[in-house]
Amino acid sequence: MSRKELARCVKSKAEQWSQPHISPGATRVRCWLEGEKPRAPIPDILADVFSDRFGFRVTTYDLGFGESATADAALVYNSSFAATVEVVADLGRADVDRRKFLAAAPFAAVAGVGPSRDWLLSTLDQTPEPGPRVRLEDVTAVKNMFSTFQRMDIFQGGGSGRLVLADYLNQHVYPLLRRAHDDHVRYALCEAAAEQTYLLGWMAYDNGEQSVAQRYLIQSLRLAEESRNAALGAHVLAGMADQATLLGNPAEGRRLAQAGRQGLMKTTSPACLADLWCLEARALALLGEKSTAAHAVAQSEKAYERVEGLDDEPDWAEFIDPAYLHGEHANTFRDLGDAEAAEEHARRSIEHAAVQKRARRGAMSHAALAVSHLQRRDLEAAHAAGVRTIKLSAQVKSSRAVEAVQDLQRRMRPFGQHRLVADLNERARELVAAA
Repeated sequence: MSRKELARCVKSKAEQWSQPHISPGATRVRCWLEGEKPRAPIPDILADVFSDRFGFRVTTYDLGFGESATADAALVYNSSFAATVEVVADLGRADVDRRKFLAAAPFAAVAGVGPSRDWLLSTLDQTPEPGPRVRLEDVTAVKNMFSTFQRMDIFQGGGSGRLVLADYLNQHVYPLLRRAHDDHVRYALCEAAAEQTYLLGWMAYDNGEQSVAQRYLIQSLRLAEESRNAALGAHVLAGMADQATLLGNPAEGRRLAQAGRQGLMKTTSPACLADLWCLEARALALLGEKSTAAHAVAQSEKAYERVEGLDDEPDWAEFIDPAYLHGEHANTFRDLGDAEAAEEHARRSIEHAAVQKRARRGAMSHAALAVSHLQRRDLEAAHAAGVRTIKLSAQVKSSRAVEAVQDLQRRMRPFGQHRLVADLNERARELVAAA
């Protein structure tokens, strides 16, 4: 492009951005070429201009203007589908490039308030870009990959293969979102993209990359809304609730789980409902609401009774099973100080996890079992369960499993220099150092 042509393109794009005051001339373009950095939002407008020209996504980073507001933009639940596609694509590229600004971004404690509200209100602005039409066969190919990556997470931990999934989404899934679709194809594609974006966020969460995880989960929620699949959106809110509670915001975790349950009112997904009640119970336990937490556990078990024997639960609900639910219930009763109930649920989770050879779930449930023994002052039994926790944690790449070991170490400190405490700390040293 000549300088004048680029100036005209920037002016036209600025008008689309509702920025009519931006009207550069050829002289200003020359200044940019000579190294002057234009003021915001011109770098992002230039990125859009070149993206249109080249037919693939170009970022401010590619143009030499440094990072745009990718990290902050990914916390926004944008009403525009087209804008959402660009945000999640930019987030994916920054993630694969391992750019430091993304890893350094903080977890925003109340960032889920707006997205969960907007998801419930379901206000949409659907404007796909023109291009070759996407076929259902394209969507099927994407969905077939989901179970592969999900099983990688379940059996090997979130840190195993996460960047492979990120690269797959960047190369094969997000580009499809920019193309034209019939409505039924559009809904199916957004559902598949939401599932995999959620899984990418969940794997980041399990790997301890909390700020990255939060941004993927919010964008997954927006894609789920576009798919018209309320159960999938509620599932994403469950993940957001779990993260909020884990990071010390149980009130926010409870609210997100409740929003998910409200979203399920017009659809049926017993597995998702069981998960939401389970996560609400976890939050309530940390808030000290004993009777309400116990009620939520009962509701979770009641909902799951409707799952058994059903064949129409989606692939993303595969992990919501007795190993998972009993493990989380064990953590709930652990936090309530009910050692007997915690032990019962932990043992049931361990039994199911062992049959399935799920090391991560087994490790976390053994940790809950160990704590239940500590609450009864049975150090020997706690040590035995702790040793099994360490052995299983070493089989997966999961920061949550390592954190469960560290939590157990902290809880054993009141026992002082006892030989069993020293032995557990020695066994855990290599695992924690590697993490």
